[in-house]
Amino acid sequence: MNAIEAAQGFSAMGSESRLEVLQTLVRAGEAGLRVGDIQERTGITASTLAHHLKFLSAANLIVQRKQGRVIMSTANFAHLNLLASFILEKCCSEQGVQP
Repeated sequence: MNAIEAAQGFSAMGSESRLEVLQTLVRAGEAGLRVGDIQERTGITASTLAHHLKFLSAANLIVQRKQGRVIMSTANFAHLNLLASFILEKCCSEQGVQP
């Protein structure tokens, strides 16, 4: 993952509502949730939720797939792990280094 991809991912999480949606999907696990279920759990209006889901999807933080007439949304755990690894990659690498 490069810095541009990481910045896009972290930027997409930069909204309290989008972060709430993402955390809701993370809690749901690999099965994901229907859009209506996300709306019910977050209390976000349908039109606003659609905007947030589109934003999260564009940043590759969630995956949306159609199952019959229902759209399922799932956290993109692989990408989220890459983001976590990116931010922690050099953890403590300067510990003990004098300026």
